[in-house]
Amino acid sequence: MNEFIITFRESLEAALIVGIIYAVLDKNNLHSQKKQLWISVIIAILVSAVLGVVLFEGLKQAPEGTRELLEGVFMYITAALLYYVIFWMSKTLASREVITNQTTSAAAKSGNLGIFMLVFFAIVREGFETALFLVASTSIDNSFSYVGFFTGILIAVLIGYLIVIQGKKIQLRPFFKYTSLLLVFFAAGMVAYGTHELHEYLEEREHSKAAIEATTLEGAVEGAEHEEAEEYVYNIFKPKTADENPSSAWYKLDSESGDYIHLLNDKGLVGSFIKGLFGYNSNPIMIEVILWFVALIFGLMVWRKAYR
Repeated sequence: MNEFIITFRESLEAALIVGIIYAVLDKNNLHSQKKQLWISVIIAILVSAVLGVVLFEGLKQAPEGTRELLEGVFMYITAALLYYVIFWMSKTLASREVITNQTTSAAAKSGNLGIFMLVFFAIVREGFETALFLVASTSIDNSFSYVGFFTGILIAVLIGYLIVIQGKKIQLRPFFKYTSLLLVFFAAGMVAYGTHELHEYLEEREHSKAAIEATTLEGAVEGAEHEEAEEYVYNIFKPKTADENPSSAWYKLDSESGDYIHLLNDKGLVGSFIKGLFGYNSNPIMIEVILWFVALIFGLMVWRKAYR
């Protein structure tokens, strides 16, 4: 679901921009610039793909001790950018007049290079945002839907073609209104997940410090104080071991861990989907729950103001 929403929104914006530029060039019989447009589109898509791979591998290959910190900060930054996109896109969605003037000016002043740069930076901007959001989504639920990814792109390109080239009257506002509402929940989930990762990072540092202190006689008692049990707001749908062998249809055997995972556990079939979309966690801490509600309320206010 996340992959579809993200690629649909970002690809539709890019498709409308490219379509408008193409229509302007075609109307003015600027055939050489039209070739530059498609070359620029291809190169920009490749650059965007490389950016996505670099972001993903950068988080994946981060040192064990700092990975949680990087993921937490990354989630906060991505959530903030999502709020910006929700508000900004509702106000400035592919203004035909602005893009037409930019195209005419670029073609007159710089010719092929001007058109190339105009298209390139427009597509790379959308591509970078897409890569950022997809990497964040993949980090949360550890899965990626190629069906949602390519379906979002194809539908966006089709709508862009129908609007710009075929001149069809399609109301875009409802598309963005309701996909933006889903992105509000997605952004709140990123804040919750980022909080969870930062908490894990701080806990790991505390445990390391306690372990060092516990190696001395003086710090043995003090180090033991760090072994307090974690306080969760709730802790439900816990995995069961193979010895417990639950017969309920709600539990499925996880081949990697050998445990039986409840479908509503955040690693279960249903729970992992809700986790990716809404930031659901089957054992959250208090600050995680509080910040999820704060981020959700803030996002709903932004959404309401943008699509009032």
